[in-house]
Amino acid sequence: MMRGLPWTRARARLPLGPVPHLPLALLASALLLLGCSDITEPPADPAPGATPVPTDAEIAAAKAAPPGGRPDLVAMLREDRDASRHPSDGGGRAWIEGEAAAKAQTPGRWTVVYEAGPAGVADGGVVTFMSSPFWGWSTPQTEAPEYHGYSEVTTDAEGVELETATLDAQLLGITVRGRRLEPGERIRIVFGAGEIGAGPDRFAEREERFWIGVDGDGDGIRAMLPSSPALDVGPGPPERLHLLLTSSARPGGTVRLTVAVLDPWGSTGVPFAGTLALEVPDALEGPRSLELAAGDGGRGEASYVARAPGVHRISARVGELAAESNPLEVAADAGPVLWADLHGHSNLSDGTGTPEDYYTYAREAAGLDVAALTDHDHWGVRFLDEEPALWQRIRKAAADAHEPGRFVTLLGYEWTSWIHGHRHVLYFGDEGRVYSSLDEATDDPDELWAALRGQSALTFAHHSAGGPIPTNWLFRPDPVLEPVTEVVSVHGSSEALDSPQVIYSPVPGNFVRDVLDGGVRFGFVGSGDSHDGHPGLAHIASPVGGVAAILADSSTREAVLAALRERRVYATSGPRILLRATLNGRPMGAAVPADAVGDGGELRVRVVSPGEIQQVEVIRSGAVTHLRSGEGRRELDLEFELDDLVAGEYVYVRAVLYGSATAWSSPFFVE
Repeated sequence: MMRGLPWTRARARLPLGPVPHLPLALLASALLLLGCSDITEPPADPAPGATPVPTDAEIAAAKAAPPGGRPDLVAMLREDRDASRHPSDGGGRAWIEGEAAAKAQTPGRWTVVYEAGPAGVADGGVVTFMSSPFWGWSTPQTEAPEYHGYSEVTTDAEGVELETATLDAQLLGITVRGRRLEPGERIRIVFGAGEIGAGPDRFAEREERFWIGVDGDGDGIRAMLPSSPALDVGPGPPERLHLLLTSSARPGGTVRLTVAVLDPWGSTGVPFAGTLALEVPDALEGPRSLELAAGDGGRGEASYVARAPGVHRISARVGELAAESNPLEVAADAGPVLWADLHGHSNLSDGTGTPEDYYTYAREAAGLDVAALTDHDHWGVRFLDEEPALWQRIRKAAADAHEPGRFVTLLGYEWTSWIHGHRHVLYFGDEGRVYSSLDEATDDPDELWAALRGQSALTFAHHSAGGPIPTNWLFRPDPVLEPVTEVVSVHGSSEALDSPQVIYSPVPGNFVRDVLDGGVRFGFVGSGDSHDGHPGLAHIASPVGGVAAILADSSTREAVLAALRERRVYATSGPRILLRATLNGRPMGAAVPADAVGDGGELRVRVVSPGEIQQVEVIRSGAVTHLRSGEGRRELDLEFELDDLVAGEYVYVRAVLYGSATAWSSPFFVE
């Protein structure tokens, strides 16, 4: 999703004359964030009494004014896209004097120099200085030296006077008065000039930027310098230890332990060296200690051979840091579980860090098996749909990090419709294009699916029940291109109103369960929608996160795609909860013939959890029909008898831990 504001993007219209605050309604709405197949499966018939399939007239009406849509915001984005720029807009260059570095959560002072380009800056033109609008940077201001973000703005250009005003959060405007700023003349900005300095990012990242915009002719329209100066934000002190263990293996199989020492906010790259003492069950053959060198960034891994069946965990300690891994189940019939985060952002749109570092974190800190970076098509500070070099960098990062059999990367982006809701698009090869949500040819879901049809691609609706923008479910999801949906992320759960950690600003009737009631067939995945550079561990710095468990046959793009298409997936809100479920022997996500369940069905459930289980619930065709206490156990085997199942019904499982962490099975569909 988003963390930015339309008025802090790479190109934005500036107020003319005296500078007021920018629209507060837009500011409030944007800051709500915490912080192809050959299958031709037809849509299922609705269950008895379910919401009817929308008519063509209803769909047409939804295109004009769907509930929760923001056509005003789309109009602003298009107006900005189509605005004419003067040659002086976005002209010049800028750099940071001294060390281009910061440390997370540690106030500092930075000096940025802007030099006018060949077209200069007119009398009345505006240069803007923007600290990053993401994750806690101070707002630059020139009024109060005793507060964070106080800035001094000067020029050596004789006869030029500078008027300064804070335009919005993180955005300082500098108006040229007296005469034009000639080519080569400079403006000097000391950000954090007061005694307490300026506050930087909460999260570590490379290539953070101080964004310099130039409205060279003073007409109220600016463009960003393509080379706005960059700096690196280092992590805080080592404070957290995370152990991620393979979740499932057969006797004799090899499993992997991923170890990460992180800073207090979950960032990697901490200055750390030491030997971890590992407490390993006798059933696992492998090292009992792990050495992390100073250059490892606090990351390491070890391999083990699973010699005996059972549920096993590994504990580690180094100094005052201690942790226990998620559970590993070793059994003769244990199928593989690939952990995935299919949705997140880098600082190429409105996230943290580089595409390359995103994949490093996913693999080496979060211990993921599958990852996708999904920066926005048209949101943030720069836009993929306008800068092909950005998309090329994302493509290269995904291709370079891809290692079949070990770590699967997927090329992707987020289709950011402020009318019909946000979807991310994943490609299962090295090639794919950005179909923009602002392009009139692909600005509704049907047009997007038409453009993707026949390609090895999938789409995923997210934060669909509310949040920053709800999904317009009157566009019935394409059963081939959208076989699963994201039920949980940092925004909360879109599963149902009775879900733990329900999404903020929910729209009644817009939950995923409501869509199932309308006859749509979905598998369930979770993903982080992380903007903090922590794919797979977004729940560290947010109240809730999301990951997907993919029951694929192997660690390849082809196997992952097949599992998603067949709905062999489940979701968790972040923790690596092992969830098994079958209905009359059929796997989760399956279509179960009505004659196979006869007068009833036997639903078998197994939960193996990193924490204590509070309860396990069975949701049948819109309602919770069975609830069993977990009694605080960490392993649970249950059987449920489901009487009188008929065609059109669906069934899924929800397992809730103490503390509200949750896992959802994909539904079974009776046909």
